Amino acid sequence: MSEQVIGIIGGSGLYELEGLSDVKSVAVTTPFGDPSDEFVTGTLDGVKMVFLPRHGKGHRLLPSEVNYRANIYGMKKLGVTRLISVSAVGSMKEEIIPGHIVIPDQFIDRTNASRVNTFFGNGIVAHVQFADPVCGELSDVLFSAAQAAGATVHKGGTYICMEGPAFSTRAESLMYRSFGVSVIGMTNVPEAKLAREAEICYGVIALATDYDCWHESHDDVSIDAIIAIIKNNVAMAKSIIKNAVALMGGERGCACSTAMQYAVITDRSVIPAETRQNLDIIVGKYL
Repeated sequence: MSEQVIGIIGGSGLYELEGLSDVKSVAVTTPFGDPSDEFVTGTLDGVKMVFLPRHGKGHRLLPSEVNYRANIYGMKKLGVTRLISVSAVGSMKEEIIPGHIVIPDQFIDRTNASRVNTFFGNGIVAHVQFADPVCGELSDVLFSAAQAAGATVHKGGTYICMEGPAFSTRAESLMYRSFGVSVIGMTNVPEAKLAREAEICYGVIALATDYDCWHESHDDVSIDAIIAIIKNNVAMAKSIIKNAVALMGGERGCACSTAMQYAVITDRSVIPAETRQNLDIIVGKYL
């Protein structure tokens, strides 16, 4: 049985889990630059855990400034096999009330191609399947873990990822609503795409903090209101993570672990040596 290593990307306080032992900070170098911060490793109930504050400690990086490639590469380098994204989002549906949890299963990318969203290029071409952008097995576990934690949780739904850092205009918010999306955020793309290329299972705990600005009977989104709800949800997120760790088995039965098996279409003989070396832990076993 292969070792299970669970990664968490979210706020810097998530690694303060009750029962987490052997806590260490680890600096990781990558061919793609520096990750958002040092990784925090530890062990929870015998399972190795790896945490990373997405925006850096103290929340100093804009969503567009996050080095998503370095973050996912670092997770892969530390042996992560399943990655849980904890993300604050705006609700785009009446029934998703601020304070609720959503486990989305689809994404719409509205980042306007401003972020590097692949490990490939520089002499190697790959096209990975992304029709179902999250791991179904992991999402099922997160839903059950949220229920066990007593959360009001919605299973499935579409997360639309906008560029930011400003929130939506009212016209944009109403347009996104017309798409039928469930939540809106600024970070899960290209994170999910890169996780798939790295053959890491990816699942999302989306914490609804507000109704964006489409809801006529609610105040428009404000930072102070968001922060208040996030603080209330941190304890819930920790409880969900602990429950999820207890529910996961060691072996993966999903297709995430072989996602890149047939994705590389470049003739192996023309792949530059440096590119091959940089991507060794990502796709080396197929080259």
